[in-house]
Amino acid sequence: MVRTVFLLLAFLFCFVAPNHIYAAPPTPGYNQSIPSEVLTPETVETRIGTLRFFDGLPDDATVKAVYDNLDFLRGTEAFLQFIPAASLEALREGSASVGSVLPNQVVIMDRLLDSNPLFLTGNTDTVYAMSFLDLERDGPTVIEIPPGCGPGTVNDAFFRFVTDMGGPGPDRGKGGKYLILPDGYEGNIPEGYFTSTSPSSTNWLILRGMLKDGKPDAAAKNFREGLKVYPLSEKENPAKMEFISVSEVPFNTIHANDFKFFEEINNVIQKEPVDFVDPEMRGLLAGIGIQKGKPFKPDARMQKILTEAVAVGNATARAISFRPRSETIYIYDEGSWYTAFDGGDYRWLIDDGKGGRNLDARTLFFYIATVNTPAMVKEMIGVGSQYALNALDTEGAYLEGSKNYKLNIPKDVPAKDFWSIVVYDPQTRSELQTDQSFPSRNSRRDQMQVNEDGSVDLYFGPKPPTGKETNWIQTVPGKGWFLCLRLYGPLKPWFDKSWRPGEIEKL
Repeated sequence: MVRTVFLLLAFLFCFVAPNHIYAAPPTPGYNQSIPSEVLTPETVETRIGTLRFFDGLPDDATVKAVYDNLDFLRGTEAFLQFIPAASLEALREGSASVGSVLPNQVVIMDRLLDSNPLFLTGNTDTVYAMSFLDLERDGPTVIEIPPGCGPGTVNDAFFRFVTDMGGPGPDRGKGGKYLILPDGYEGNIPEGYFTSTSPSSTNWLILRGMLKDGKPDAAAKNFREGLKVYPLSEKENPAKMEFISVSEVPFNTIHANDFKFFEEINNVIQKEPVDFVDPEMRGLLAGIGIQKGKPFKPDARMQKILTEAVAVGNATARAISFRPRSETIYIYDEGSWYTAFDGGDYRWLIDDGKGGRNLDARTLFFYIATVNTPAMVKEMIGVGSQYALNALDTEGAYLEGSKNYKLNIPKDVPAKDFWSIVVYDPQTRSELQTDQSFPSRNSRRDQMQVNEDGSVDLYFGPKPPTGKETNWIQTVPGKGWFLCLRLYGPLKPWFDKSWRPGEIEKL
């Protein structure tokens, strides 16, 4: 019986199936019927125009159009993907412009960061001290930080995390010696150091000192007396520390948003080890003429294409930063507050990498901010800091400097140390420049009026409301602005969202 069924099926397959498979008439030019999805029509309408083909072969105009488009796409993607590297390079160049070129030459904002320097969303609330390491030039480098240092971080040339220091770091605020090693280092590693390895030669050290009695003096003194940075090879006789005060000094630390951006990236690629970024990323740059060991000399055609690519890339980064479309970036179910760390991962990995990297989230962060550390995303009760951004009013409109707004900060702000609001310029993503040196309000430094219910109303506009001067942050007519809420020493009600700030109301 089984044999009979088998023979019947074989008979049907041989004589019925072939007739079914080849029932369609042959495609012209072929012996058989060719699925339509395999073929390319003679003309195809696209966003880059009409593409024309002879039997699948693109004509001369189509070849030119698609190659121009390919170079444009690679240039745009290179802008979006390499913002972290360009930003850190701009920080390095900015530091060099004020005299910091060696690790012992520390830029310090001993009177806090006012609005004169261009510095991506820097705060007005802590004393910054920063220096650049060059592991290619100096080899393993030591950083000695004093006890009581606020949060500190070392990031590599692509703004990747290397190590934390201070409260969130392994010294836990007690101070200690850190040793940063070049990738592939094979020498002896001495004991007594918190040791980390960096994949790049250039590394940025950024430390923050906390206010005492609302003043920066103690933190600045702590850095000047206790911070040391030097090559390990010079540990017996390190160079004297130099502290370069840049409070109220106008200088730039922000990457370019025009063709110069690619020149900044080329500087990084020529300086760093060839494998400090992976082959895919290197290939993206090679596609537009940036490759280690070779000159970057785009011809007139390529310059024109890259100039347009960076313009579109810049517009894209601004849309991602100020009108984010991500469903996971907003902190609350309703309202406009959003986080700078979309996805809650300092590596910007989705599901710990199972979903790949959240490229838009990384673009957003580094277009408007600096310092990459897990301490900014981990739930560390009473340690470190947390951030929330807002660029819209309750009507969903951008914030505009000629109008007046109010923001309510409810009582019992969940911050062990203090909270602050800082206003920024959307063009520079730096502090808004007004008649106020510090476009901010800080619960430890400023004496603000408190409502009967314990909340605080903050006012924004070109002129202060009568009697509300202490709660007012000035804006500039004709200019936009956005703000950042910071909680230093965040507490549980911030993380479980049982406390939340008000929304920005237009008056």
